[in-house]
Amino acid sequence: MRIGLFTAMQWSPEEDPAAVLAAQREQVRAARDNGFDALIMGQHVLTGPMGMFQLTPLMGHLIEDAKGMQIGPGVLLLSMMNPTLVAEEAATIDWMSDGNYVLCAGLGYRPEEFQAMGVEMRQRVSRLTEGLEIVKRLWTEESVTHHGKHFQLDDAKASVQPKQKPRPPIWLGGDVEAAVRRAARIADAWCVAPTLSTESMLKYLDVFREERQRTGQSVDVSHPIIREVFVGRDAAHARAVSRGPLLYKYSAYASWGQGETTQGDFDNAFDDFAKGRFLIGDAEQVKDEILHYGEITGSDQLIFRIQWPGLEHAEAMGNIERIGKIIADLA
Repeated sequence: MRIGLFTAMQWSPEEDPAAVLAAQREQVRAARDNGFDALIMGQHVLTGPMGMFQLTPLMGHLIEDAKGMQIGPGVLLLSMMNPTLVAEEAATIDWMSDGNYVLCAGLGYRPEEFQAMGVEMRQRVSRLTEGLEIVKRLWTEESVTHHGKHFQLDDAKASVQPKQKPRPPIWLGGDVEAAVRRAARIADAWCVAPTLSTESMLKYLDVFREERQRTGQSVDVSHPIIREVFVGRDAAHARAVSRGPLLYKYSAYASWGQGETTQGDFDNAFDDFAKGRFLIGDAEQVKDEILHYGEITGSDQLIFRIQWPGLEHAEAMGNIERIGKIIADLA
C-alpha cells in the first residue's frame, strides 16, 4: 500500500503565514523521510478568513523538499483555468520533479470562485472536458489546432512538454455519479474525496468500473483515496487533538456547500460524519483501517491529510512519524 501526503496547509486568522509555510516545508521533508510517496496539494481561492497558499508557486517551492515523491494538485480547478497555461505549468513541474507530476483536476463548486475568475459556473463541465483535451494534446502533439466552444488554438506549439512519456497521469475528482462517469471516460483514475463516506465511495467505484466497461477501457485501475488521518499516542489522544481542527475545517466545507458535508447542525453531526471517512485512532487501529481500505477498494494508494487549521505543528509532526512506522510495517 502506497501512502501519500495531502496538504492544503490552511490556517486560521490567528496563525502567522510565515510560520505556516516553514512548518509545511518541515512536514513535507518529514513525510518524505518517513516513506510517504506522494505530495498532493489542494486549491481554492477566496477562502478567507481561513488562509491558504496558491497551488503552482507552492509546488515549485516544495519541489526539493519532496524530492523523489509524486507531486501534483488535488484538485486543480481546471474549469476556471486557461488550459494552455495549465499544460505548460504542469510540464514545468514535471521537469522540476524529475518526471513525478500527476494532474488531478476537478470542476469546482463554489459560486464565488467562478465569479472571481470571470467564468460562468453553468459552463464548468464543458470547460473542464474541453480544457483537459487541450492539456493532453499540448502535452503529446507537436502542433495543436483546436476550435472549440471556449478555447481557440491555431498551430499552437507548447513551450515545454512533460518529461513523462507519453504524458503524466490524470486523475479527476468529483463526488457525484456524473463526475465519476466523466473520470472513467477521460481520465486515468477517479480521485476519491475525503468528504465521501465509505458507502458512497464503494458505490461510485462500481459506477467507474461500469463506465469503463461500457467504453471498452480497462477496469484494472488503482484509485487515489484521500482521507483525514490522525494517529495518536493512543486513541484518546488522537480524538482529543484532531477533533477541534477537523471541526473547524469541515464547518467551513459545510458552509461552502461541499458534497456530503451539507448537514444542518454540523457541530452536532460531526461525530457521525467522521465515521467511515476519517482514520482517527492509535497505530494499530489506523493500520487495520488501511488494510481494510485496500481489501474493499482494490486500490493501493491512500493519500492522507494530516494537518488542519489550528493543529499544532508538533502534533502534525508526531502524526507523520507515527504514520511512518505504519508505512514501514506495511512494506
